[in-house]
Amino acid sequence: QVQLVESGGGLVQPGGSLRLSCAASGIIFNLYNMGWYRQAPGKQRELVARITTSGNTNYADSVKGRFTISRDNAKNTVYLQMNSLKPEDTAVYYCKADHWVRSTNYWGQGTQVTVSS
Repeated sequence: QVQLVESGGGLVQPGGSLRLSCAASGIIFNLYNMGWYRQAPGKQRELVARITTSGNTNYADSVKGRFTISRDNAKNTVYLQMNSLKPEDTAVYYCKADHWVRSTNYWGQGTQVTVSS
């Protein structure tokens, strides 16, 4: 009943851009902090960007200045604008919802981003 559905992944050349979307259903969206995580083969899953219920953001150092997280509460959707993509950005990107006061959290199924020539 709770679903986080990512979209927008794909194959892009180095220096290119993608915008990922995560559409949430089954939760009161504006009570959840939202985050994007990624996991490359053989690597630990890492936080890429987060946005709180009040709109505060934070980013991994590796993506600062290149990625932008945003949310549209009217659409129950969080976005990740990814610019100046590098091969090392290649990973499965996951959307996560964290309730702002409770420990409740949900994960999306992931979407593949491949940056390659």
